[in-house]
Amino acid sequence: MANEEKSLWAINQLQSKYTELGRLPKKSDFDSVTLSRIKAFLGPWPRALEKAELKEKKMDKTPHKRKRTK
Repeated sequence: MANEEKSLWAINQLQSKYTELGRLPKKSDFDSVTLSRIKAFLGPWPRALEKAELKEKKMDKTPHKRKRTK
């Protein structure tokens, strides 16, 4: 499978589980092999849910440092 196909497969797994359960899928909703593949293809769990458009991207709450002017 090409990388794009792998990502689409993983996204489909997450979206199908969301439809089936009526809630955000949890890692425990998947068998270990499927879970490992989803994470390998899409990254850490929160990022995977974002890529599947099931969760909004979290905004960076870290204040930006300003450069000091002399």
